[in-house]
Amino acid sequence: MQGRALKNWRIVEIVVQMIDALCSLKIFARRFGVVFMLVSLAISLVLLRMAFSAVNETPRVEAVRIAGPINPVVAEFVTDQLARVNLENADAFLLELDTPGGLDNAMRQIIKGILGSNIPVIVFVSPAGARAASAGALITLSADFAVMAPGTNIGAAHPVSIGGGQKDPDDVMMNKVVEDAAAYARSLAARRGRNPSWAEKMVRESVSISATEALRYGIVDVVADNLDDLFQKLHGRNYQRGDVARKLSCKGAVVAWAAMDWRQKILNAVSDPNVAYMLLMLGILGVFFEISQPGVILPGAIGGISLLLALFAFQALPVNYVGILLILLALVLFVLEVKVTSFGMLTIGGVVSMTLGSLMLFEHAEPFFRVSKALVACSVIVVSGLCLLVLYYVVRAQRRRFVSGREGMAGLTGEALTEVHQGGQVFVHGEYWRAFSVEPIARGESIVVVRMVDNMRLEVRRANSLPLQEAAYPTSGSDKEDGK
Repeated sequence: MQGRALKNWRIVEIVVQMIDALCSLKIFARRFGVVFMLVSLAISLVLLRMAFSAVNETPRVEAVRIAGPINPVVAEFVTDQLARVNLENADAFLLELDTPGGLDNAMRQIIKGILGSNIPVIVFVSPAGARAASAGALITLSADFAVMAPGTNIGAAHPVSIGGGQKDPDDVMMNKVVEDAAAYARSLAARRGRNPSWAEKMVRESVSISATEALRYGIVDVVADNLDDLFQKLHGRNYQRGDVARKLSCKGAVVAWAAMDWRQKILNAVSDPNVAYMLLMLGILGVFFEISQPGVILPGAIGGISLLLALFAFQALPVNYVGILLILLALVLFVLEVKVTSFGMLTIGGVVSMTLGSLMLFEHAEPFFRVSKALVACSVIVVSGLCLLVLYYVVRAQRRRFVSGREGMAGLTGEALTEVHQGGQVFVHGEYWRAFSVEPIARGESIVVVRMVDNMRLEVRRANSLPLQEAAYPTSGSDKEDGK
């Protein structure tokens, strides 16, 4: 970058000198004519063009880095950068790759972008210890120049089924998928002049080979320790664009790294199966709190946002929708526990349903598309525990004695201010009430409210006719007989 800044300064210096020369030529042109001024202008333009050519001698390589599974967000990022770089007419596009694989649709989107690129594309499997497995192997095959760092590996591109692990190889549908992937690998290798038989082996036999073996078998073009070594070894090599052979210029190239914007970073983060699963659990918990305690608002808002983010992540993941239904069934069972007396059976069913749904949610042969079992266990315990805790307080609140309103008057004690039978007046809860009773009650006796009737009248009885507890909670006839 310092060399480019120095050359830009030289351009400015040349332009200033040219302008100064033109200004002086105005006086000089009066003596020697217009022709000499035009010749001087042409010479200045030539010098300016030479200065710009000097700047353009330093190759510019635009680069992106993929370190993780290939998903739709990654595919969008790579193809957008490829389109931008082609418009800017850079010297090359570098894709530094370290991936365990990914989804077929996302892989093919990236490969289409690479094959349609006008500028050369370099795929560099790096750093040491990195891999280009499964979808990453085919992306590497599609590049104009495939490079690997020492200590890396490539291969294991056998397709796997989504939603139920790998099926029997004799299955007709699975055979179709394998044949399609093998043909795709052969065509990519043949297009780039690589070994098609080894490319097919990576698909059919899940062969994975080291960087030196990949170079020996014609899968990659170069093994390079770092970017400087890569540019040194690839400089001057030819690549095809249609029937035209072009030469790559990358010696001493300046590399400009591009990164995902904040939107892509967020979407890429939620596309992780573990994050998507946690968002689903958080969303269900928030919605459950809102249903159990309407009007709180915040849990419902957070739950709704989490559910929407989880649904977005599911479109980029191999989701088993039976798992989602089982988790939603668990939520329904937890809510029904509030309304139905099941002696805990609905709660047990909800816990079992949530556990099975969590285990079935992401069924895939690749481990990076599965939810951690430890996370499933912790989430089920925490979510079930919180739901049960909320249910406990909700049920306790529903069974609590009324303290206000018509129902809250029953069981309150007071004093008869007048004789009470067909009518009368009592003092209850610091207030004067009109009252009546089944049996006559003398003035000054203690009374207990039985109920409130229409027109704000109270039905009362003597306080000593029944114990207060039995008055508040009437017993059956058999209980009364036992108490006599």
